[in-house]
Amino acid sequence: MSKILQSYRKRDEYADLFSTNQRFKVYTERHLDQIAQIQRLPEEQRFAMHVVANVLPFRVNQYVIDELIDWTNIPGDPIFQLTFPQPGMLEQADFDRMADTLKSGTDKIEIKRVAKLIRDKLNPHPAGQKNLNVPTVNNEELPGMQHKYRETVLFFPSQGQTCHSYCSFCFRWAQFIGDKELRISSNETVHLHQYLRSHKDVSDLLVTGGDPMVMKTKHMAQYLLPLLDKEFEHVQNIRIGTKAVSFWPQRFVTDEDADELLDLIKRLVKAGKHVAIMTHFNHWREMETPMAVEAIRRLRATGAVLRSQSPLIKNINDDPDVWGKMWRMQTRLGIIPYYMFIERDTGAKHYFEVPLARAWEIYRDAVKQVSGLSRTVRGPSMSATQGKVEVQGITEINGEKVFVLRFIQGRNPDWVQRPFFAKYDEKATWLGDLEPAFGEKKFFFEE
Repeated sequence: MSKILQSYRKRDEYADLFSTNQRFKVYTERHLDQIAQIQRLPEEQRFAMHVVANVLPFRVNQYVIDELIDWTNIPGDPIFQLTFPQPGMLEQADFDRMADTLKSGTDKIEIKRVAKLIRDKLNPHPAGQKNLNVPTVNNEELPGMQHKYRETVLFFPSQGQTCHSYCSFCFRWAQFIGDKELRISSNETVHLHQYLRSHKDVSDLLVTGGDPMVMKTKHMAQYLLPLLDKEFEHVQNIRIGTKAVSFWPQRFVTDEDADELLDLIKRLVKAGKHVAIMTHFNHWREMETPMAVEAIRRLRATGAVLRSQSPLIKNINDDPDVWGKMWRMQTRLGIIPYYMFIERDTGAKHYFEVPLARAWEIYRDAVKQVSGLSRTVRGPSMSATQGKVEVQGITEINGEKVFVLRFIQGRNPDWVQRPFFAKYDEKATWLGDLEPAFGEKKFFFEE
């Protein structure tokens, strides 16, 4: 432990990271030239990243730059693809439009107008999350909360609606572009606790973002500690979604309130709550650094359970060997493989998406490589408007080639675990691309 602290703290570029107001050093699209100069990226590549970063959010920190990216393999490096804008993330017409706008030397107002026109076409809030999932109290909508599945409420604390670095594929990219109308967040602890108090069928609270682990511990505590009161006995499970173990493991090791955070988790566990740290690993390389290993060890020592979920993403992890190695490493480190997701129908989906048929093959071939302890992972799964739909396989029934699917979770609880069949389509990448098999006119959930 002491060696890890010394190796990070002795470096000048980390010196300001432990101050109160600068938890992490951040580069945004405004600093692309500085990054490019340091890393000696070609001018054409710098401009292409600048174009994309004016439409989709970009943020990366020094830890990712120094510890995770292989700068001898640019642009093919998976972590570089995961964090830096790529020209293919915009359709060519949209890329050219923004590029021409920037080259024209126009003002910021025009650049923002063009960016908004492009963003509006990218389905900024998929699966009805802005109009179907918002809970109400006394007919008043509660911003910053979602309640799609009976057992689980999502809460978006306002202090946690950013990330240590942004994933280029992120389905919540609209949270980070500075548009208040698109942003989901709340700092109303009263509303959260009032809603949970009145819904005894809710067993799970998922604190999400953004990344709640960018918050100071004192803010996290004000949301979570009241749940130890007897009136919240029904809220048995507290989930915290985070990418911090990958992008800023110092949060759990060397940050000024790291010990305070771990003590908070211990207190929740000791009081009888099941605390699940929902980690997001997109590649096994994110778990190789000594700091990440130490962060995982310290989190496990609190009594929390670590689970890992991630989408299958072209150009980053569309290889069964990557998934097989990642699941084996997670199991060895004490993290439970939980979900393989399909890239959602939003943002730069066309750049990252993998056909459902190929996704199932990757999942199957990866599962073959691991023992039963790692076969806890479910997938490939689509988080669609109707619920979480798993592709269970491809087979032939009465001469018709079909996808076998089922609901892992459903907007209607009666749909859960119900199997159904869709015509095989080698190009389909999402539930909406599929048609019912066997001559049926509709899927059962479309009634």
